Amino acid sequence: MLAKTLLDLSQSATINDSVKLGNFVLDQLGDINDLHKSNVEQAGFAVLKSPDIPSILVETAFISNPKEEQILNNEEHQEILAKNILIGIKKYLSSNPNIAKNF
Repeated sequence: MLAKTLLDLSQSATINDSVKLGNFVLDQLGDINDLHKSNVEQAGFAVLKSPDIPSILVETAFISNPKEEQILNNEEHQEILAKNILIGIKKYLSSNPNIAKNF
C-alpha cells in the first residue's frame, strides 16, 4: 500500500511537471501555428504516465486537413517546428533547475 501511494505521488508530480512542460512548448508553437486549442490537454496514454520524467505528446497539425498536411510536408516548416519545440523544452528546464540537473 505504501509503494502504491508513493507511486501515485510520484506520478502526480510528474503529471504536473508534464503540464508545465506542455505549456512552455504550446506557447512556442502558438508563435508559429494557429492553435486549435490554447491549453494543454491531458490523456491517459501509457507513454505519458512514466513516474520518472515529464513527457508530452505534441500535435503539430492534422493531416486530415489538406492545408495543414501541405505545411507539414514543408522541410523548412518542420525545422521551425522542431526548433520551437526545443526552445519550449529549454525554457521549461531553465525555469525548473531541480529537474534540469538530472539531464
